[in-house]
Amino acid sequence: MSVHTQAIKKITTRNLIAMKQRGEKIAMLTAYDYTTARTLDEAGIDVILVGDSAANVMAGYETTVPMTVDEMIVYAASVVRGTNHALVICDMPFGSYTSPSQGVENAVKIMQRTGCDAVKLEGGIEIADTVRHIIEIGIPVMGHLGLTPQSVHQLGGYGLQAKDEYGAQKLMTDALSLEESGCFGIVLEKIPATLSAAVSQRLSIPTIGIGGGMCDGQVLVVDDMLGKNNGFRPKFLRTYADMHQIIIDAVGRYIDDVKKCDFPGESESY
Repeated sequence: MSVHTQAIKKITTRNLIAMKQRGEKIAMLTAYDYTTARTLDEAGIDVILVGDSAANVMAGYETTVPMTVDEMIVYAASVVRGTNHALVICDMPFGSYTSPSQGVENAVKIMQRTGCDAVKLEGGIEIADTVRHIIEIGIPVMGHLGLTPQSVHQLGGYGLQAKDEYGAQKLMTDALSLEESGCFGIVLEKIPATLSAAVSQRLSIPTIGIGGGMCDGQVLVVDDMLGKNNGFRPKFLRTYADMHQIIIDAVGRYIDDVKKCDFPGESESY
């Protein structure tokens, strides 16, 4: 458990900016349910992202596009109920911020019904006005640049982004626009490490990388990090457990015990 975890009961967006200023890295993971959130919070995670990756992890969709605001609210409210320490950020799903007025309406709905601490939006300068309107009514916003999964059909897949000079310049411009609009941080997904370093150095707000090299912090999908998704091994992922095999083994033992009439035993019966 880090020093700031012991000293600060509840992480805020200001804490994250202060962590960047003093050179302390930010650890972020996703969560979608109460039990996982409680465990991550107890472990001392700085930030929990209720990502629209729930579409893949929880619902089995191929992309994040099918997620709705109401579905995100169910997941985010569950995570908030399991969290005391970590900052909780909820993704605004595809189609929920196509205009500033729609973005404000849905951001308010998410905040009121979940109790989360902030929302996250994908996109650059084209959503800057929406970001400003949401922040003006008191809702903290995190940005997301590079590989933006909600735009997978437009991007043509999940490949590395901002690989050429034009793409790199566009991403830098977008990052500066989001900072100017009031974002407290930006996720940089699947872009060259040299570009992530340049953006992180240029901005006064923290950058959170996922396949983006050494940023001010890192984020991974918790199920991927724990090895629950068997066979999913992108280059940017480091697995810290093999939960897939652990669960397979545990369920196998349970099945054997039931079949052999070993469970429940005398001590487990009333």
